[in-house]
Amino acid sequence: MKVLLAHTPEMRRNYYGDRSLNGLRAIADVILHEGDHALDAAGLVTAAKDADIIVADRMTEGRGEIFAQLPRLRAFVRSAVDIRNVDVEAASQAGVLVTRAGPGFVQAVAELALGFMVDLSRGVSRATADYQAGRKPEARMGRQLAGSTIGIIGYGSIGRYLAEIAKVMRMNVLVADPFADVSDGAIRQVGLDDLLAASDYVVCLAIANEQTEKLIGEAALARMQKHAVFINLSRGNLVDEAALAKALLENRIAGAAMDVGRAPDQMPTPELAKLPNVVATPHVGGLTPQAIEYQSLETVRQVDAIVKGEAPQGAVNAERWTRRP
Repeated sequence: MKVLLAHTPEMRRNYYGDRSLNGLRAIADVILHEGDHALDAAGLVTAAKDADIIVADRMTEGRGEIFAQLPRLRAFVRSAVDIRNVDVEAASQAGVLVTRAGPGFVQAVAELALGFMVDLSRGVSRATADYQAGRKPEARMGRQLAGSTIGIIGYGSIGRYLAEIAKVMRMNVLVADPFADVSDGAIRQVGLDDLLAASDYVVCLAIANEQTEKLIGEAALARMQKHAVFINLSRGNLVDEAALAKALLENRIAGAAMDVGRAPDQMPTPELAKLPNVVATPHVGGLTPQAIEYQSLETVRQVDAIVKGEAPQGAVNAERWTRRP
């Protein structure tokens, strides 16, 4: 059985790791992509012509046309949760199994949210930049997390974990999620409008879909308090970036932090990231050894099951998988 690992060398180092690569090699012949850029559809067809399984990073698209052109391909294994750039229907029509990895980055992303809150509250990045540039930093009054209110939009795995951290920090916790059942008496479930109006820290962790497209726009930002800050750790398409930039430039909110945006690889948009009251990181919320190894080792387990003809945990179209080993 042959497996194409579609990650570039850099993505392999940062998002796959030697332990998982060795695990993959123990159960299959591994073909490595050695180019510096993610494979496009044509490149993927060429690279995977002899492969039974493709293990793909989040940048490698599973376009519909590839599946018919790869008659040997049995499975498309995504080493990420997000499969929006994989044409699952086309794969299913061809009988190709599609899998996704579980969210091993829950703790890492929640910890980054906490770091963003501290940074925005105390001006850590701003003061550091001033010192490094030889300028005298301005001493500004900060905000204490204890006693402040955090509003969490989206009460999934990360939202629940962040809420527990916030409770330990003695913060008041609000949650807006119409599909969640909040049973914790220390957490108050409210509508989105009420959350925006009452929170000192608004943290966006909602799922990305058609319903949440530009969820945070001009109207939503207008409901926030002037001293409040907005943090996005979900996806860039949940935010109207022009409206956010305007709110920041006009000081209608105090600041923003983001690890995601509408730039390539879901990174923050440079034009927004350069604003002085913004803290931006290059989509590194899940970039810790524990988080990355969780997902990459899961793909190894999935490939092992596929080689045995079994549909692994994480399969999204197992009922239409006909190209079995």
